[in-house]
Amino acid sequence: MLIQRAGYLNFLIEWKEQQIIKVITGIRRCGKSTLFELFQEHLLSCGVAPEQIIAINFEDVDNEPLCGYKELYEHVKGRMVPGKMNHIFLDEIQHVAHYEKAVDSLFVQKNADVYITGSNAYFMSGELATLLSGRYVELKMLPLSFAEYVSAFTDPRSNLHAPDSGRTTTQKSLAGALGIPEHMPPIRRQDFQSKEDLYRDYIYNSSFPYTVGLRSRKQIHTYLDGLYNTVVLNDIVERRRIQDPAMLKSVIRFLFDNIGNTCSAKKIADAMTSAGRKIASRTVENYLEGITDSLLMYKVGRFDIKGKEYLRLLDKYYLADIGLRYYLLGTRNVDQGHILENVVFLELLRRGYQVYIGKIGPAEVDFVAQDCDGNIEYYQVALTVREERTLTRELASLDSIPDHNPKYLLVMDNDPPASHNGIRQKFVLDWLLEK
Repeated sequence: MLIQRAGYLNFLIEWKEQQIIKVITGIRRCGKSTLFELFQEHLLSCGVAPEQIIAINFEDVDNEPLCGYKELYEHVKGRMVPGKMNHIFLDEIQHVAHYEKAVDSLFVQKNADVYITGSNAYFMSGELATLLSGRYVELKMLPLSFAEYVSAFTDPRSNLHAPDSGRTTTQKSLAGALGIPEHMPPIRRQDFQSKEDLYRDYIYNSSFPYTVGLRSRKQIHTYLDGLYNTVVLNDIVERRRIQDPAMLKSVIRFLFDNIGNTCSAKKIADAMTSAGRKIASRTVENYLEGITDSLLMYKVGRFDIKGKEYLRLLDKYYLADIGLRYYLLGTRNVDQGHILENVVFLELLRRGYQVYIGKIGPAEVDFVAQDCDGNIEYYQVALTVREERTLTRELASLDSIPDHNPKYLLVMDNDPPASHNGIRQKFVLDWLLEK
């Protein structure tokens, strides 16, 4: 099952054969290996010979003999075709001891086009980043966007489409509403009648690519259980040498239950202590670093809009995949407003923005998004603003911003687009499906 992830694929195509190392990072199972497969298919379609593609996945036990940097370098060097460009794919390279030495040695070969992946932030925070400073570009991958999730069931290239027989009128109207060719019906785990139904499935059943091929909630839960425990045990406990995994899991549960709320190490430590599990703030800080380095969650700092400065206290944390929240905590005490915030935050990351929480006087703006040219946009997210009092409250913080950068109010109200004194109100699911 190959879901076409055009944005990421185009990044690799853009940098193909340029004398720079391509680094792809992202949480485990977000689709990095599949992206390599898609790109290798592209290379073959462009006339690259199979022997010019060298692909090694270090999670395959057959490749354990190559987990030393000398052995890896000699193996790849021996397979390279002289006089032709060789495309070298090293997947989950963090399993190779001192891999940065092998990568650097391959990089200096004039006929080597090098691509590497890793499933945590550690492998780009140490010697590799220092050794290769200025000689790599990084692609940060996430699980499926809402648009990619929809396309997985409607794009014939995903191999998930079904014959047109038995298709309902509601499926046809939904396909038209999403701009999907009517001869490609959406195939779901249940019958859907609206974008809202698709969205509920997206957040509840996970955005990890593999889950779209699973046909029951039990299968999805089992898959997420394995993924979650692998991230916790391999990427956090083992890497950070944590002595109390049970306490770590309690902190993770607290964070999952408080996405979109301001948090600090002290606040978390106090909450754990009041629940009868005493823990020091410094220990919580270590846990938080491990959680974010594993790419399980993202820490979002605050930005003073008027003072144009970054604030050091009370960050917020958002999940790489909302389905993990439902897997771990079930459906109790779900704040759908914060869930929607989480989805919007991840989409802003996918679109290439640096994202912050906006602070303006006593008010707060959900997101300040800055692009690579320094242009800024402001986003406020709400479930509904159909009541006048709610609309006034949600607009207040945006209205108080003195500059004229674009301002958006994203809501789940499926109403026509509106403008409030220059603030553009959009149906958030339409916004998520924008190209």
